[in-house]
Amino acid sequence: MVACTALVPFGLTNVVNYALSVAAIVITSVVLIQGYRDTAAIHAKLDEIIVSMREPRNGVVGLEHEEPERIAAEVERLEEEASDRAEP
Repeated sequence: MVACTALVPFGLTNVVNYALSVAAIVITSVVLIQGYRDTAAIHAKLDEIIVSMREPRNGVVGLEHEEPERIAAEVERLEEEASDRAEP
């Protein structure tokens, strides 16, 4: 950053813009990759919990790979089931 700022008075603003653009792309990529790793780890942990239940219900394992309509239908089904169990 200091080097880029030092180049501006010499009329090298295009170089500065290019360097900052490349830096922004690299930083964005790193953040997205880290976010993917976190999400994948959470899915693995939740899948482990589902599989280890006494009464396995493995229908939702791998749901993150399905179409959005299928995910929405499954979420709705689970919410209905949870509300039925919550009522005395």
